[in-house]
Parts: sequence; structure tokens; C-alpha cells
Amino acid sequence: MLYYKDESYAIFGAIFEVYKTLGNTFIESFYQKALEHEFTLRNIPFVPQKRMPALYKGQDIGYYTPDFVCYDRIIVELKSRDNTTEEEQKQVMNYLNVGKYDLGILVNFGTYPKVYVQRIVRKGASLSTVEEEEPPYYFE
Repeated sequence: MLYYKDESYAIFGAIFEVYKTLGNTFIESFYQKALEHEFTLRNIPFVPQKRMPALYKGQDIGYYTPDFVCYDRIIVELKSRDNTTEEEQKQVMNYLNVGKYDLGILVNFGTYPKVYVQRIVRKGASLSTVEEEEPPYYFE
């Protein structure tokens, strides 16, 4: 069972449309703007670059800024690199933990010939864990 299945599929559709149209050669900020437009066209609710405070024992020590928060419950983090590493996965996990969100979607538009999409579920989420999620998707 997928966590936030319908919302995830809607986001995936927007991601695949952007990749199909732009390919893998642009910088991350171009994909950010294109995905904002595609989310708007598809009526996907989103907040770009939402600042989330990081706290240590109640003290504000900084903030995280994920690329998108969609449906007020899903973090979407974009990359445009040759590959995706554990570091990017950890970044998404930090966003999930700090913001108390359960689902993150890591997207790498820089891969060829397919876009890389990975769903990441926060440990302790009510419906599943990272280990129960499927492997990353690659779509042309």
C-alpha cells in the first residue's frame, strides 16, 4: 500500500511532464519554476521554498527549505545531478523529521534517459516505514 497514493500519482504526473518537456540538461531552478507551473496547471496545491525552523531543545538554530510542500503533507525535493546519493536521501529525511511530515519525494531531473523519483517515508509514520516502500522509479 502506498502512503498518499492519489496525491503521489498526481505529483508524479507533473514530474514526468516536466521531464518529458525539458529533458535532463537544465539547472535545478529551471525545473523548480517549470514544476511550479505544472502543479498550477494540474491544480496540485503547493508551497514553494517553505521555511521550516530547526529547533534544539526549544531553541531555534536555523531552518530548512524544501523545494515544495504539496497538499500540505508531502515534501518534494528536486535535484539536477548525474546521480543521487544517500546524502540527498538524508536531506529529505531531515525535512520530514523537522517538519513532522510523513512522506517525501526525491526527484533528480539530471539522470538520463529517465527521471529518478524516490518516495521516502519518515520512520515512525503511521502507515509504513522507509523499508516498506518500493525502490526508486525511473521514468522516461
